[in-house]
Amino acid sequence: MANMGFIGAGKMAGAIIKGIIESGFVSPGAIFVYDVNQDALKYAQKNLKIQPVSTLEELMKNSSVVMIATKPFVINDVLTEIQPQVRNHLIISILAGVSTAKIEAKLPQTRVVRVMPNTPALINEGMSAICGGKFAYEEDINYTLELFSKLGKAITVEEPQMDIVTAISGSGPAFYYCFIEKIARAGERLGLDYETALELSAQTALGAAKMIFETPDTPEELIQNVTTPGGCTEVGNNILANSKIEEILFKTVKRTAEKAKKLGS
Repeated sequence: MANMGFIGAGKMAGAIIKGIIESGFVSPGAIFVYDVNQDALKYAQKNLKIQPVSTLEELMKNSSVVMIATKPFVINDVLTEIQPQVRNHLIISILAGVSTAKIEAKLPQTRVVRVMPNTPALINEGMSAICGGKFAYEEDINYTLELFSKLGKAITVEEPQMDIVTAISGSGPAFYYCFIEKIARAGERLGLDYETALELSAQTALGAAKMIFETPDTPEELIQNVTTPGGCTEVGNNILANSKIEEILFKTVKRTAEKAKKLGS
């Protein structure tokens, strides 16, 4: 299996490294990591047993697959620094808003794959969307799909859809946490202790999500299955409908996608 280099040792990079090591996809000795934050690098070395490097040149020399896991605003500096060392590397970027074309402009003729993962990858329940750049081979896409499948689910999409993906699954966990929290707080206001209300809300969200995957029913059919005419659920459904929640959620996803697009500009 190819040696991998990680530029960035933050939480998402750590989750990816942990998942691929535990799955046997790659060994710790074949993973080289660079980060300007020495504390993050030491933490990765101690907990993941990876190989820390002190320069990007050293990382590029030791790796044939390089994952860029920095903040989007430093991408130009990173690409400028690694450009002299790029040979036949596969470059995988997990940066929100940064297009494959932007990376290819700095690294001409380079095989680039773009991925939008999310934080549930920390518990192997991630959702990752993948697209290939102009020079990426089918084998590069398949390799990246296999890699991110070790962290949950992985799919391919067209690149123009990636900013929407960022809004739905990249940022989406925060929106679902908000719903879970607000429902739990409602239960608390009505008399439950918060810990009990949170357990009820979170497990219900988990079960509802699993029903989407594990039954043939559409979300609308599942709603109807829970809703008795004139019953409790119908009252709650009407409150949601009258609050224009569909429009609120559309606006949330739209604004988030627009921000993702701006990050790469």
